[in-house]
Amino acid sequence: MITSAPTRSVHDPDLAEHYLHLVGDGDEQGACELALSLLDEGVPAQQIMVDLIGGTQGRVGELWATNQWSVAREHAATAVNERVLAAVAGQLRTLPRRGRITLACVDGEWHGLPARILAELLRMDGWRVDFLGASVPGPHLITHLHQTGPDAVALSCMIPTRLPRAHAAITACRAAGIPVIAGGRGFGPGSRYAELLGADAWAATAEEAVTRLASAWPPPPAPEFPAHPADVLGDEEYTHLVRSRPQLIETAMRRLAETVPAVRDYDEQQLEATMEDFGHIADFLAASLYVGEPQIFLDFTAWTAGVLTSREVPVSALQAGLRLVRDQLIDFPNATATLTRALTAL
Repeated sequence: MITSAPTRSVHDPDLAEHYLHLVGDGDEQGACELALSLLDEGVPAQQIMVDLIGGTQGRVGELWATNQWSVAREHAATAVNERVLAAVAGQLRTLPRRGRITLACVDGEWHGLPARILAELLRMDGWRVDFLGASVPGPHLITHLHQTGPDAVALSCMIPTRLPRAHAAITACRAAGIPVIAGGRGFGPGSRYAELLGADAWAATAEEAVTRLASAWPPPPAPEFPAHPADVLGDEEYTHLVRSRPQLIETAMRRLAETVPAVRDYDEQQLEATMEDFGHIADFLAASLYVGEPQIFLDFTAWTAGVLTSREVPVSALQAGLRLVRDQLIDFPNATATLTRALTAL
């Protein structure tokens, strides 16, 4: 039994750097051995999961965004982190004593590691957890709820473009009589969009979710309708943008080739990447319109500008794309105003 304080800390920059090197090198065995040795020394499992594994995953994303790591290396590192988390969790023995909770990422949300970390923290705190994984379609989630009858649903959303699907899932869960706690960056700073979408509770971090579920659950029923005007959820502008998304992208690609002759010489990979970029513009704009929050789109364009700069792509390319989209939405004042604000900020 451990009787003395741990000799190492997950907050040691050298240790964190060493662990990053291991996951970046795809050294699954070395990374697992390091994490398990920390556990043996008495470092709390929660710190290993949240600060070492979760913190490193954040750095992995930053290294990809700044073009220091490739997508393949980022995926490989994520897989190692998932394996290390499983190895640490496999050493723990906690009997369920609270209740049963279903944990899932909303439909279209593929960032599953943060939710997986939460699942292990909840198990440590005595919950029986059904972790359904990434991108769970709403109907499948509801079927599972009817089959298992959990005490709560925890929904993770890391990207704002998934907010409309998160809203559908929250609404369906509440219709089934099961309260929802929401979390993840996609719900905005302090999960402020979670209440708008009807969640019964929200948490900014995994640790906060554990605390709320342990001390203030079930929460008072959420209001039947959001505090904000209901017409910001799926209004006419949002509906038009979603329905016309394929045509909007096709037209933007054609006009881009007309205004930027170099696009005509793009290879298949470059054309596909450009189409994806227009798709991201449309999706983030749609999410912004759905909740009536322009900042969602402004944050996206600022982040995209940084990614493009790190890849030596001029920001003027993003500005050109935004104008091509705006030109097609001149009859929709909220959309054009949001696009204009983004162009001004850039």
